[in-house]
Amino acid sequence: MLKGVAGCIYKQEKGKMTPTVVPVIDVQTNNFKELWPAMVLAFKTSSFIALDTELSGLGARKALLAESIEDRYKAICHAARTRSVLSLGIACYKKLDDKADSTYLVQVYNLTLLCTEEYIIEPKSVQFLVQHGFDFNKQYAQGVPYNKGNDKGGDAHEPNVRTLFVELLRANKPLVVHNGLIDMVFLYQCFYAHLPERLGTFVADLSEMFPGGIYDTKYATEYELRFTASYLEYAYKKCKLDNAKSMQTGGEGPCLFLEFCDYSGCLQGYVDYRPCSDSQSHDSSLNICVQFSAYGWCPNGSQCPMSHDTDLIIQQDEKTKEDKRKKRKRRKKQKVTWGEMGGSPQDKRAHLEDKEEDLVPAEEMVTCETSAPVSEHQQVGGKETDATCTGEPGRTHDDKNGGGGSPAHGLTVGPGINTQHASEKDPTAASDGKVEGGTHRAGFDAFMTGYIFAFASILNQKPEESVAHPGIPGCQNKLYLSGKSVPLQVVKSTFSKSSKAHAHKMELVWGKKLLPSYNSWLL
Repeated sequence: MLKGVAGCIYKQEKGKMTPTVVPVIDVQTNNFKELWPAMVLAFKTSSFIALDTELSGLGARKALLAESIEDRYKAICHAARTRSVLSLGIACYKKLDDKADSTYLVQVYNLTLLCTEEYIIEPKSVQFLVQHGFDFNKQYAQGVPYNKGNDKGGDAHEPNVRTLFVELLRANKPLVVHNGLIDMVFLYQCFYAHLPERLGTFVADLSEMFPGGIYDTKYATEYELRFTASYLEYAYKKCKLDNAKSMQTGGEGPCLFLEFCDYSGCLQGYVDYRPCSDSQSHDSSLNICVQFSAYGWCPNGSQCPMSHDTDLIIQQDEKTKEDKRKKRKRRKKQKVTWGEMGGSPQDKRAHLEDKEEDLVPAEEMVTCETSAPVSEHQQVGGKETDATCTGEPGRTHDDKNGGGGSPAHGLTVGPGINTQHASEKDPTAASDGKVEGGTHRAGFDAFMTGYIFAFASILNQKPEESVAHPGIPGCQNKLYLSGKSVPLQVVKSTFSKSSKAHAHKMELVWGKKLLPSYNSWLL
């Protein structure tokens, strides 16, 4: 165990809500080797691992929503080959069997990365990341370097991001992502091997890379939990709210508890404590941005005059749901009364209440006027689709929630190019408007993804079943596909073969012993 890690003082006790802060360890070149043993140990001892990425862009949005899934895959592959992963978030959740209920020890890492090859970075992605606190100067000065595609030189025999990914595969734990198809393609190209040309081959490789299963919390949120919205921040805060309600009722329902390591000494300097305050009552008179409420993304960003407060959005959704419940109860009572009176009043209009129930109050239906048209990827074939098809707040976060720049305006950059101009924008610009999801960061997003999975697992848990191996029935190896009623099944087809690059890599993961120079870092 590393010096400076002692006990677990950040805990969530019975009757209390989620801790107010989440410790996220920043990993960069100056501490990568120092933190290596702790990260590998966290992989090996975890019950499941959640991942999230920040990307330099995604390219043509329309192609990412192609009707053909094969065409979508080709478009994502092109983006992965020409863009890069700027940051990787890893959250390791370990079930504590000696604790009551469902208690997890959580360790969160945020890796700042730097691709050593030339890649495209899209201005809109830069803008979004800067607004959310991403430091490009820090990335180019301290980012952990990595090569894309197949292993080069001594990549496979020394501690680096690619061998860390190998350790993650070797841990053989369930992998949890949110809207994760793009994540999986980028992880494969950047840290594993050259992407295969066919989707079937890629899926066959994934099924062998993660035998513990892949879970997509966006798919689980829409088809299992059935929340009103499914973007990451909404799903996380809705799970947190439901968990708090269960605690307040005396723990009658399933409850999730978290503990975090107490980092002291030199490690304390590596920790970024992310705010994670409990939901409070909000001013319900504020007008909610309908676009943001539905998709977690708004074309006006911080300049939108409407509220983007996710807590307020959930609060109004809960109120709407409660109002509908009361109307159904009142209607049922009226039917009983009418039955006793021998029928309904003659002037009663059929189904009127049903129609009224579906209407949204006028004061809540406020749209935000935009100076630019809604992004093209939000409309496919004349039908509106989920703007989060490319991630949560966009694969640069911005793209996961539907934002992002046009590839025509992308900038090709290499590791030696200074992007200081991106961070020289007025630092008060974002604060003049609303703060767009201030907690958004790859590490914290991975934490939120893991929280959703852990909570959904206990909701689906039968009393007699063990929770040592969490999972969501019906969601294993299913990746969410925007605009589709069925997910992408991560199952090897009898008609598809694994790629040669994957077969070679699997020998490194499972077949051959590591060289002594690499083993020394695991001690």
